Amino acid sequence: MSGAGCPICGRPRVVEYRPFCSRRCADVDLQRWLSGSYAVPAEEDEGGPTAASDED
Repeated sequence: MSGAGCPICGRPRVVEYRPFCSRRCADVDLQRWLSGSYAVPAEEDEGGPTAASDED
């Protein structure tokens, strides 16, 4: 595994909780996803969300 540490706290990773160092850091990451702190960017079509429905 690379030399990078836990993405939450930076401590060394533990195989059991990969890629985190502990159950706590894994739970912190899960809570961030569930609360919406993390978001995957999306691009809309140029015509907007109604562009596909106009073609019917």
